[in-house]
Amino acid sequence: MAGGRTRRKLHFRKIYAFSCGKSSLRDDLSQIGGPGFSRVVYCNDPENYEAKALNYGDNYVRTTKYTLATFFPKALFEQFRRVANVYFLIVGCLAFTPLSPYSAVSSIVPLVIVIGASMAKEALEDWRRKKQDIEVNNRKVKVHRHDGSFDDMEWRNLRVGDIVKVEKDGFFPADLLLLSSSYEDAICYVETMNLDGETNLKVKQALEVTSGLHEDVNFSHFNASVKCEDPNANLYTFVGTMELEEQQYPLSPQQLLLRDSKLRNTDYIYGAVVFTGNDTKVMQNSMEPPSKRSNIERTMDKLIYFLFCMLVLISLIGSIFFGIATRDDLENGRMKRWYLRPDDTTSLFDPNNAPIAAILHFLTALMLYSYIIPISLYVSIEIVKVLQSIFINHDLHMYCEEADKPAHARTSNLNEELGQVDTILSDKTGTLTCNSMEFIKCSIAGTAYGRGITEVERAMAKRKGSPLVHEEISDEGYVENSADTIPTVKGFNFKDERVMNGKWIAEPRSDVIQKFLRLLAICHTAIPEVDDETGNISYEAESPDEAAFVIAARELGFEFYQRTQTSILLHELDPVTKMQVERSYQLLNVLEFDSTRKRMSVIVRNEEGQLLLLCKGADSVMFERLAKKGREFELKTQEHMNEYADAGLRTLVLAYRELSEEEYKEFNEEFTEAKNLVSVDRDAKIEEVVEKIEKDLILLGATAVEDKLQHGVPECIDKLAQAGIKIWVLTGDKMETAINIGFACSLLRQGMKQIIINLETPGIKALEKEGDKSAIAKASKASVVHQIAEGKAQVSASSGSSDAFALIIDGKSLAYALEDDVKNDFLELAIGCASVICCRSSPKQKALVTRLVKVGTGKTTLAIGDGANDVGMLQEADIGVGISGVEGMQAVMSSDFAIAQFQYLERLLLVHGHWCYRRISSMICYFFYKNITFGVTLFLFEAYASFSGQAAYNDWFMSFYNVFFTSLPVIALGVFDQDVSARFCLKFPLLYQEGVQNVLFSWIRILSWMLNGVGSGIIIFFFCTKALEIQAFRQGGEVVGLEILGATMYTCVVWVVNCQMALSVSFFTLIQHIFIWGGIILWYLFLLAYGAMSPTYSTTAYQVFVEACAPAPSYWLVTLFVVISSLVPYITFSAIQVRFFPMYHAMIQWIRLDGQSDDPEYCHMVRQRSIRPTTVGFTARVEAKARHLREKRHHRT
Repeated sequence: MAGGRTRRKLHFRKIYAFSCGKSSLRDDLSQIGGPGFSRVVYCNDPENYEAKALNYGDNYVRTTKYTLATFFPKALFEQFRRVANVYFLIVGCLAFTPLSPYSAVSSIVPLVIVIGASMAKEALEDWRRKKQDIEVNNRKVKVHRHDGSFDDMEWRNLRVGDIVKVEKDGFFPADLLLLSSSYEDAICYVETMNLDGETNLKVKQALEVTSGLHEDVNFSHFNASVKCEDPNANLYTFVGTMELEEQQYPLSPQQLLLRDSKLRNTDYIYGAVVFTGNDTKVMQNSMEPPSKRSNIERTMDKLIYFLFCMLVLISLIGSIFFGIATRDDLENGRMKRWYLRPDDTTSLFDPNNAPIAAILHFLTALMLYSYIIPISLYVSIEIVKVLQSIFINHDLHMYCEEADKPAHARTSNLNEELGQVDTILSDKTGTLTCNSMEFIKCSIAGTAYGRGITEVERAMAKRKGSPLVHEEISDEGYVENSADTIPTVKGFNFKDERVMNGKWIAEPRSDVIQKFLRLLAICHTAIPEVDDETGNISYEAESPDEAAFVIAARELGFEFYQRTQTSILLHELDPVTKMQVERSYQLLNVLEFDSTRKRMSVIVRNEEGQLLLLCKGADSVMFERLAKKGREFELKTQEHMNEYADAGLRTLVLAYRELSEEEYKEFNEEFTEAKNLVSVDRDAKIEEVVEKIEKDLILLGATAVEDKLQHGVPECIDKLAQAGIKIWVLTGDKMETAINIGFACSLLRQGMKQIIINLETPGIKALEKEGDKSAIAKASKASVVHQIAEGKAQVSASSGSSDAFALIIDGKSLAYALEDDVKNDFLELAIGCASVICCRSSPKQKALVTRLVKVGTGKTTLAIGDGANDVGMLQEADIGVGISGVEGMQAVMSSDFAIAQFQYLERLLLVHGHWCYRRISSMICYFFYKNITFGVTLFLFEAYASFSGQAAYNDWFMSFYNVFFTSLPVIALGVFDQDVSARFCLKFPLLYQEGVQNVLFSWIRILSWMLNGVGSGIIIFFFCTKALEIQAFRQGGEVVGLEILGATMYTCVVWVVNCQMALSVSFFTLIQHIFIWGGIILWYLFLLAYGAMSPTYSTTAYQVFVEACAPAPSYWLVTLFVVISSLVPYITFSAIQVRFFPMYHAMIQWIRLDGQSDDPEYCHMVRQRSIRPTTVGFTARVEAKARHLREKRHHRT
């Protein structure tokens, strides 16, 4: 084999005792051909007439949001979902009529620029997805060409019925029916990380009738037809039959190889394509890429509606007054306002048709007041979000040096949502963990061995200020440096001089240690691989913890080096000679592990002829099977296991017993008879026989392996919990694994009450034996409903106490819990629990749970995962975060943000999330403030001018207001402003709740900024008009005209809104100074340059600054007085709020500025407020332990 490795050929049907390689007899094959089971596949003959008539889809897959044909209609629809864009489109159309108070070009060009920029950004983001699709669809696979030869073909061109050859470490291009492999028994190893997140290899086996097809030429005359279920999303079921040479053979999931899973440790396999493209199970579990919009953007739409209503209202009011005034202009032939010549005018001002004039004026007013609604708001936010994304991408604190992967904001639409996350829904494998197990501790004969420090212990020690943060101290007092925590042997991180290097021989109970290590080396189903070049042995195991046990045994002197069909060979350390000796054990039976049994046993005969049953399993099933004489170390072992669980380790109990020849002979006869049964209760009979032999065990000890968490996961979860964020774990792993990880990352802890919902009840099992599916479904649903009701009663009964609950539910139960009439009760129970773990969840269930939380709570949800099985969840959540780990790029390509490790989520949310939320919120509030200020001056001047539709300002003054003079400062605010530094964001995590509770973008805050704008506009207009209207303004005694009043008011508006920006900024940079004061300077320069142009172009602005405004002292005095007067209300309000009603960020700013030195009591009070009472995380674990100790002391006294 490749890589210089040699593998022994094994007959796996002789090793696996239960059902590996056997077709499930429980599958209801009678449904084949009926509804839902109508698919027919002509293997090796996809071109025949019947196959073509079925018209199955091709193997092309698409994950993009748009296609070339749908881009323009869908992208335009996305843009015009924004109500402001619809309004400006209508205004742009009206601008081509005589009703317009300004030119059509100045109205329509900004709209085209805004929409064009947004659509270009959408196209760029979707093109990245398209490139990934092209790469996947153009992968090559070998396909049979009818003459016994196989040629390369792109994945996209595969058809149902094609025979393909997939080689080692290749991905399956479609859902395949396994026909044969490089092994004699037609088994193959499959890695399904991309589907269910599990790292252990699955063993698949073809039907015996096709297992002999080992060569390419064998397929030249191969023909078979398959009838099976229609495409569906269930990853774990497959029902079908194969017809070969007029014989029917039942098919099961054991023969199905799913798209995106990977062939491992097998040279090659042959398979027939059953499902292609969108019909494959992984694609059935995926969803259309959704169009996500942030909560702030949706609120902004409501604001636009509100402002539009106000605009219509003031336009209506103005039109009514205008109509009345126009009607009165001509009465009985007398002209009231003769200077307007109402007797010789257009229909726009005709006193005889005043109602028509009023209606036309209404349309004019709608266009004139359009400046109240900021057209540049959307494009400014787009620019700001892109720049924010660049900062996220370049944050060195979120750069993973080992993998050379920075953070990547794949869409900029949701930056502010990062600051409002209420619930995180996380995958487990590859997201919380590193996909590796390490043997770290063990308890043998009541003595604890192993001095390693786990991630959880390190996090707890750091919280308590223990020296374990920097060093590990042994019982003998010596210090081990823990800076280098990477083990020299993968899977083995055990440190203890008492048993390392053969020193266990000198231990008091060396005989028990010998049996313990021997059991680790024998009780497994791993296969050794010997590298011919180096002679090193590696192991392929069905689970990473099993591999860790075999490696640990090898490192401690018991090397498993060869397996045959009937024996296991070890190199053992002999306690007498202290030399390695070769020993052989005859392998008689393997009693497999499963989630029901929770244990695994092997029966072997040693060289002395002794019959031994070696067993390892969960403590919940092992201690009850101990013999009375086998419980010598039980109490000590349980104590150690509790400590290991507290440290987040996965534990197994090891025990053995000797068997007599008569006892084994009786067992083997019954066991063989049960295995050969052909009935639905075959597995139950096997379990019944096994129960009789797995008893009266003698305890040896317990193992503790660390399901290695990614670096910093416990600290990250603890910090997120302190920030008030709820964390759910949705995993495809079995319940025991998920629970262990829950303990490891401190989502679970000792003393937390677990509400476990599953269907492992005797009543359900009895119904399953009978096979009545409707009765099973009815009873299962009733059981789940009952368990949920009981859980709610428990949570309600403990309300007000410090008790914390954890909800743990498996996939079967979850299917019923998500039904319409149950899901609300399930959600209510889940919300009442501190932690929620959903096990054995299919990808579709993950997405449905995410949808339930998102819709049911109405809060922002974030999903994080790293595999293809997480894609639906990432797309369904408000925010999808992909881990760019080892499970491929499917999750990353479907995500909104990508990070290399889970720990970076802390900074992404608490720092960038908080900053982006605050910046966007402040930016939008300020935008409405400055536009309302400007709009109010327009409205008041029109009222001053009898609502004639006359604008107060020059056309280009109005056009450039949002483009040049006030736009750049607000963009700088959105990009650079910081209310609190990154260090303080992480130090005071409760600050994050400002976003979750939306205090910075509440309606009260928005309306207060609008009110500030109204007040500023009123002050500017009345102070300017009253100060200038009766005064000689120029040296020649000329009074103020429209052009001078407009220039003066405009100057005041520019000064006021820019100075307001300066007051609002918390963190000044040079760029902000340049933009704020540069905007004001730019206004004066523009006034000079524009005023110097010919009156044909400059109209009312001609020489207005040089000849009129600049020489007049009153112009400068009015500007100074108006700016101060307009800002006084805001300054007064801010001073009162900070002094008497400070927001949380303001209190931290006080600490940053002067609290640390001048007011230590205040500083301490703010820190205390940041410590949120949490029920998950290692902080909660430490507090619970301290509370428990206080209670024990209280009881003693």
